Amino acid sequence: MSAPALLDNARLPRWLLPTDWPQHDGVPVLARIAVEAGRVTSVRPASDQAERPLAGWDLAGTLVLPGFVDAHTHLDKAFTLPRMKQVQPGLLGAIDAMLADRVHWSPADVHARASRGLQWAWECGTTHVRTHVDWWEPDAVPLAWPVMAELAQEWAGKVKLEQVSLIKLPLFEDAAQAMRLAKQVKATGPHALLGGFVHSTNWSENALRNLLLSAQACDLDIDLHVDEELNASAVGLQTTARILREIGYEGRVVCGHICALAAQPEAQAFATLDAVARAPITVVSLPATNLLLQDAVTGRTPRMRGITLVKEIRERGIPLLFASDNVQDPFCRLGSFDPVEALSTAALVAQLDDPFDNWSQALCRSDWLQRAPATATSTLIGAKADLVLFTQADRHGWPSRTASRVVLRDGRVTHGDATPFFPQ
Repeated sequence: MSAPALLDNARLPRWLLPTDWPQHDGVPVLARIAVEAGRVTSVRPASDQAERPLAGWDLAGTLVLPGFVDAHTHLDKAFTLPRMKQVQPGLLGAIDAMLADRVHWSPADVHARASRGLQWAWECGTTHVRTHVDWWEPDAVPLAWPVMAELAQEWAGKVKLEQVSLIKLPLFEDAAQAMRLAKQVKATGPHALLGGFVHSTNWSENALRNLLLSAQACDLDIDLHVDEELNASAVGLQTTARILREIGYEGRVVCGHICALAAQPEAQAFATLDAVARAPITVVSLPATNLLLQDAVTGRTPRMRGITLVKEIRERGIPLLFASDNVQDPFCRLGSFDPVEALSTAALVAQLDDPFDNWSQALCRSDWLQRAPATATSTLIGAKADLVLFTQADRHGWPSRTASRVVLRDGRVTHGDATPFFPQ
């Protein structure tokens, strides 16, 4: 079903409006969104009487966001939890459980589980998913790698799917082998990125340098798991920022997790973030998984939250996204591939103010994953009419009551009940 040419009285977040947008009692006035041929052609204040529509949907203050980007997921692992037995607490225990489950993996198994995840993402309003694929052997492409490439083709036009090679850092110790790995990723296509697992248990500055240099040589963007631990001595992030500057890397680097910042003295953590702010680095925070895995000991209530310094990151102008990470696997027993759940968790654990107006862009800024410099402002005008309408939520309580929503793709309703908006 197509939406009308005008969506009237929409509540848009502050970050999506121009700085001179009119306000009433300190709150941005409602918007009138014009749609034509599946794209947004204009966004004007709904109070503009000269533009009063003769017909359209009256959203009556319904919250509206652009389609979501889920910038860090693990589709290859999703929904494996039901066949697990007891999983030891913490990150390393989850890794052991996942390795044991690999005996059940086949292309059909991975395809079915990942397809289910993409369907859930599509239904909730996500337009862009990035998935990491475990890569453990230097001379063998993982079973799941070509499956993700196949799914990227199957879902083209509905969900943009990117895949990242999650390679353990020691495999980059040899420069020639690092180059072979990068070339394999490059051959997959433009939707593939080079990645690695950078942790104090496998730390090697030489291997990290080879990873970054091989990506540079192959003109690949990079996406890393970095310092996913509450170890104050972890130096993966600060070393990444330094090497990028030394080699003059010009692509886009995404660093996920970086939990160690929360355990470090402020002077050390802030100096690292100052260096990150000068590098082409986007940060992705994974609040749900990090809460479950960090400071995890059987029979003991965790003392530390495991989330990175999201407020300090944003204060420095570093692009920051929240994402789902693991869903119903040994790393995270929860989840539904709905990025709003990630922000809901972050809003509580990181004490975020005004999540709708101030933080919702951390679910929507797909441009922050791209090589081109991130724009300071964002706009709907000219973009595809991929919109999410939250039919039960309000700006004060969002992201509470967000399960009920209407999803538009190219201006057409693909999910949810839009009948309350129909003209009476």
